[in-house]
Amino acid sequence: MQVEYIGAFNVVLGVLARFWPVWIALVLVMGASFTYKKKLGLYGQLFDSGVGIVGVGICLFWLFTAIFASTISPFDPLAQIPIMKDTLPGAIEPASKLVYYFGGDKLARDVFSRMVYGSQIVLIIAPAATGFALMVGITLGLPAGYYGGKIDTVLSFLANLVLAFPVILLFYLLVTPGIMDTPIPYAMAGVFFLFPIIFFSVLFWTRYKNRPDRLYILLGITLILGGWIYLGLVFDADPLKIVHIDPNQLNIFVAVVFASSPGVFRIVRGLVMDIKTRDYVAAAQTRGESPWYIMLWEILPNARGPLIVDACLRIGYTTILLGTLGYFGLGLAPESPDWGTAIKDASRLLRSFIHPALPPTIALMSFVLGLNLLADSLREQSMKD
Repeated sequence: MQVEYIGAFNVVLGVLARFWPVWIALVLVMGASFTYKKKLGLYGQLFDSGVGIVGVGICLFWLFTAIFASTISPFDPLAQIPIMKDTLPGAIEPASKLVYYFGGDKLARDVFSRMVYGSQIVLIIAPAATGFALMVGITLGLPAGYYGGKIDTVLSFLANLVLAFPVILLFYLLVTPGIMDTPIPYAMAGVFFLFPIIFFSVLFWTRYKNRPDRLYILLGITLILGGWIYLGLVFDADPLKIVHIDPNQLNIFVAVVFASSPGVFRIVRGLVMDIKTRDYVAAAQTRGESPWYIMLWEILPNARGPLIVDACLRIGYTTILLGTLGYFGLGLAPESPDWGTAIKDASRLLRSFIHPALPPTIALMSFVLGLNLLADSLREQSMKD
């Protein structure tokens, strides 16, 4: 059976049409953001510069792509149709008459659909792992910078010990099959995933300890919601079967948190050592506020600018690292549609077929570019503040 093709212009139009839910969501969100930017704080200030607008637009594009992946993709990312093996962009699948817009790969899978579904893996692991790394780094960096002394010495030594290890080699060790078959990833996850619960519990306690009516509600929500997520992620014991993470993804998740937390710790420690000398911190100490209240409600809000910028850059670094691990075949399953694995699979036949390698490469590059532009704009706004 002969495979038919559509022209290049129709390929472009077809790809744009497949993203119709993304365009609608972008128009609605960007339009609302422009309209109410003066009321949206730091996020609204991003729309005062072209760099910020482009950065937000690119990041939102991939966010909505991940959300609407099942609507955008014409095929299952794992489906194999033998006749479509190594077909060029614009190939029409004979049975369904649907188009392989970016062609087929060596296993006869739709490159376009795999690129779209690959965004889900990146948008789940990279921001979530960065968020947990921030929780760990902030929770440990605040007391290290504020108290100093032995606490700072011990925590800084442990952080420097991890930072002294080559990142790629560290990830290689943490995501190899031998480690994955041991309890080590689950033990590390059990420790790291406690930090958000501890952080928010202390946050609410220091703020509302004299208002038990509100304190008990917030602590109850934190413990119930945190415990539910904790059980689902660490023990895969969510009774509602909603919170779940595959063992391969958990391994990568833990590796990212372990490798990123020391960097966040050092940034937070340095910021705290500078900010704790300010007059408003001395005023809070004079009022008799507790050290953790000062750290969480006086120092941390004034350190948010550099931390937000670092978070955006760190998500980009994590995205590149996920792509690198996928390229080396580490962590995720071999059939995973993540961008790194897709690039690895396509790179073996570059001399014959270049089209399967371009979409995941451009997707990875554009998402990291958007995060970098977003970080640049946030840095400019934080300097103005």
